[in-house]
Amino acid sequence: MAMQIRKGFRFVPYEAPEQTPFERLFEIFQELITHTSGDFDEAIDWLRELDVEYELTDENYTIDDFIEELKAKGYIREEFEDGGGEMDKEGDEGGSSGNGTISITAKMERIIRQRALDQIFGKLKRSGAGNHKTGKSGQGDEHTGDFREYRYGDGLEHISMTESLKNAQVNHGIGNFSLSEEDLVVEDTQYKAQMSTVLMIDISHSMILYGEDRITPAKKVAMALSELITTRYPKDTLDILVFGNDAWPISIKELPYLKVGPYHTNTVAGLQLAMDMLRRKRNTNKQIFMITDGKPSCLRLPDGTYYKNSVGLDDHIVEKCYNMARQARKLHIPITTFMIAQDPYLMQFIRYFTEANKGKAFFTGLKGLGEMIFEDYESNRRKKLK
Repeated sequence: MAMQIRKGFRFVPYEAPEQTPFERLFEIFQELITHTSGDFDEAIDWLRELDVEYELTDENYTIDDFIEELKAKGYIREEFEDGGGEMDKEGDEGGSSGNGTISITAKMERIIRQRALDQIFGKLKRSGAGNHKTGKSGQGDEHTGDFREYRYGDGLEHISMTESLKNAQVNHGIGNFSLSEEDLVVEDTQYKAQMSTVLMIDISHSMILYGEDRITPAKKVAMALSELITTRYPKDTLDILVFGNDAWPISIKELPYLKVGPYHTNTVAGLQLAMDMLRRKRNTNKQIFMITDGKPSCLRLPDGTYYKNSVGLDDHIVEKCYNMARQARKLHIPITTFMIAQDPYLMQFIRYFTEANKGKAFFTGLKGLGEMIFEDYESNRRKKLK
């Protein structure tokens, strides 16, 4: 008698994957190095304090062992002012050894950006195509699933051989098989447009006021967005700028080290620089993402001096912001503002600013900031060419 085999699911308690002491500490270290803006000594000080409180290490593997393994794996490097000397194997309390200074390497910077991408946007697979849908059919590399007859000028790579052979078989029969131009079938593709994005990050002092760290979430989003675009949409461009009393561009490499300064908020300077950057791009689709707490408080006057007013919303400064929004609209550059403060009068300013530009605004706070930016970037992939 045949034995009956029962099929089904078997549920067992979840067991976390086994991690080495280095792997456990490395996860915490990545978060700390982001919060400390790349300051290795400060991150290690925090790690030592956490070790005291939560017993992260034991006598078999210490924080000093972790530091040595970071060096061995190429995540950190030690530099000496005189260019020589031996590294002290024991290290000091601040995490640096001897008279040298320890800093993170380019390899560590890339891991921090990838971690930000995984945390905020999920584990997205690398794609070599990486362009933005326009909603128009044409010569492209994204298949729509629709078929049509062959037209003069269609590339051979777009011909569906399976459908074409099927047509030839139906039209001419198996015994007298032949393939003519009338039998050819082309699989339609979606035309894709490139996207040029400028990400503006507010680094004014208000981004860390009132005990709320707003700059670290903004920095994580910037790192995640840069990693997303460079890996998934390599044909797109991303420029990043920061704005305080003035505005200046920064590279993706500088993102982990980004800090706020004793600055006011010159939103106008940031928008001017963003539009200058986009004017030089040949792409048709252009956009500005702005992460800010929403309060412009500074202008640079023609004579080089600064006009500042931190009390409420200054009418003169606000009107300049509205004018910049209108100029961007004339250049067909939408501005998407991610407002991370909840003050009603600032939210009202952002609404008027958005109306002047015909752009979009997300009043996200800090929670959900990355998800909002990702969803908006993805939705803009379907923007039509002007």
